[in-house]
Amino acid sequence: MNNKLGNKNGEVNMLIVDDEPVICEGLRCTIDWEKLGVRVVGEAYDGMEALRLVQEHGVDLVLSDIRMEGMDGLQLAKCLKERFPEVRVIMISGYEDFDYARQAIRLGVSDYLLKPVEIDELTEVVKKVVLSLGSEAKAGGMQEVELWLSHMARHGIAYGKQAPSSLRGAQFRVLATQLDCFYEQFGEQPPEGYEEIQDDWIDRLHTAVARPFLRAVSVFDHENLLITLVVSDVNMDRAAWDQWLGALRSKLKEARLYCGVSEPYDDLEETANRCAEASGLLPYHLLDDKAVLLPEDREAAARERTISAFDATDAAQRLMAAMLKQDAAEVRARVAGIFTFFREEGYLPEEILRSYEEMSALLRQRLRKSGMTGLEYGPRGAWDLNIFNTYGSLETAVLEEMSQLMQRIERHGIDKSYWIIEKAKKFMNEHNGTDLKASEVAAWLKITPSYFSYIFKQGTGKSFTEYMNEMRMEQAKTLLATTHDKVFEIADKVGYKEYKYFVSVFKSYTGMTPKEYRGLSASKDAAAEID
Repeated sequence: MNNKLGNKNGEVNMLIVDDEPVICEGLRCTIDWEKLGVRVVGEAYDGMEALRLVQEHGVDLVLSDIRMEGMDGLQLAKCLKERFPEVRVIMISGYEDFDYARQAIRLGVSDYLLKPVEIDELTEVVKKVVLSLGSEAKAGGMQEVELWLSHMARHGIAYGKQAPSSLRGAQFRVLATQLDCFYEQFGEQPPEGYEEIQDDWIDRLHTAVARPFLRAVSVFDHENLLITLVVSDVNMDRAAWDQWLGALRSKLKEARLYCGVSEPYDDLEETANRCAEASGLLPYHLLDDKAVLLPEDREAAARERTISAFDATDAAQRLMAAMLKQDAAEVRARVAGIFTFFREEGYLPEEILRSYEEMSALLRQRLRKSGMTGLEYGPRGAWDLNIFNTYGSLETAVLEEMSQLMQRIERHGIDKSYWIIEKAKKFMNEHNGTDLKASEVAAWLKITPSYFSYIFKQGTGKSFTEYMNEMRMEQAKTLLATTHDKVFEIADKVGYKEYKYFVSVFKSYTGMTPKEYRGLSASKDAAAEID
């Protein structure tokens, strides 16, 4: 990123991208961008035009729709990541599709919002990005050495500049340091006077690493991430480094700090990779409460860890049941159980985040189907794992999110038709093997057949007959693949008394007769055994 923001007034230059001009105009005019420190430099109606305008106007922030003709929002985000990595992206989508969100997160998108976007929500998201960009811009006042190190740590490049001559040495190591339990101490925002804590942090660390032949330079890459380059004027052997690390451990424990330490290296051009190496060790602090983490610790964890898959579907179902009952104690117990699993399995923060995002998306999807609206994607935009750097802080954040959802359910309630449909589906599944009719289900529910047919189609997108046939066909496929029952016996088991009608429905559903399906399934099983 440039040392200053996109224009001379220090404002953030923002580009709006949507293939519908009326949407672009609405986004431009609805919010007082100037009040937020944002200058809208233009509008683009496709990804290619957006790339051109980003280059021409020194854009800092792109607000883009995800679905567009030609180059869509995801492709645009990918190109921006490759060509303009300093540009931040906020993605807007009209699709409640977790796959889109997951791809956007992988591409480093700052936030992901669902249409219709609430103005207050968009304003808060943009505010956060503006504050973040402002923090980066402060790097413009750094000394040459610190600026070089900051660029190497953040972007992996130093914009073509050679390392300052004052950094010449025989050997180098990078330390990435964090305060333990940051969220528990400060919450999401550091308190006033936090700069004094940071100054003390640097002083303590430099004192800990100091030797007659060692010197250090440090820069904050985040409020809770200090990158330190240690320069040695002499070649140190392993024993000398080990002695130095031992002294470092005791000093860090006193200060409630922990750090990742790169391997020694002798070429400053490796600094970017060594910054990534040191920072990448920090999450392993969760697994072993060490003050100093080395690459060999990560390698040992990789050999020893065999984590079990998190069942996001089951977790979402159980949490939703507790929320619908408005049982706060059960919600707390469910969240605690989830984190007991994460702790026992040795999940790292990124793995916890991915698992939670999947569960949260499934939970919100179920709530939308139940009639709730306005459920934005994701727990809180992009989670900052430099702040939420303990199991406890992550658990607290998840519990807060679940509590907010439960309060929303209490305020807005659930569409009554949702309950009727859920009861009907359960009844239909229990009577799958009978010649069940819609009128019988309606009678059991004590509603009229016409009303039942209407709300069932509205809620599931399928008629009663379509839903029953689909359920029966899936059961028939399972029986054909796993049993030796005759076809007419399977037809009877899944509720079809007429064999020919069953064959006709099965063929229209699968594209083949029951016998053909069974033969294909058997051949696949045989091939799998050979493999």
